Amino acid sequence: MASEADRDPRHHTRKMQALLQETMNHLRDDIGKVDEPQLKAMFETAAEVLGGLKKAFSDYEQKNEIAWR
Repeated sequence: MASEADRDPRHHTRKMQALLQETMNHLRDDIGKVDEPQLKAMFETAAEVLGGLKKAFSDYEQKNEIAWR
């Protein structure tokens, strides 16, 4: 049976935001570990895309967008 926290959407949005941030940090850390410019660009692009997704979760949580109201 799901706990009270499991039923709270904020529990899930915050968990996803933390996981996305962790992945963004990992991608950006790895930029300094590789030499290939194309791979560096792909890592940075992926981090930016995940940042947009993280913002979407935050907007949902904060009800900042009309779609989430």
